[in-house]
Amino acid sequence: MIKVKQKINFRHNQFRERKITEPANPAAAAISVGRTPRVSKLMALAIRFDGLLRSGEVSDQTELARLAQVTQPRMTQIMNLLHLAPDIQEQLLHLPQVTTGRDPVHEKMLRPITAEVSWGRQRAAWSQLVSK
Repeated sequence: MIKVKQKINFRHNQFRERKITEPANPAAAAISVGRTPRVSKLMALAIRFDGLLRSGEVSDQTELARLAQVTQPRMTQIMNLLHLAPDIQEQLLHLPQVTTGRDPVHEKMLRPITAEVSWGRQRAAWSQLVSK
């Protein structure tokens, strides 16, 4: 889970309605220009979930799915991201922030690549996907 800490300033208008005003520190507002792509968050989750499974904090993916409040098939889709070549995983984690529109790469586009066993063929498919 990603936590964001930021101070919010409220101002009351004449009708006692609260309105959010500009932050006290304008430099803090300039930091977050876009948003992290969802597939980057899912990749980070998959790595975190794998750590929980390996450490024994969670017994299996079924329990993990229950704790994360997702279905077992969805948990499998998330965990399948771990089948990607390590360099592709790193690229997913470091995708540029999205400022407008939809994410350029999403998890459904990666499913055929995760099903590929050979890292070489995964890399070829990944380069083709990124070049589009």
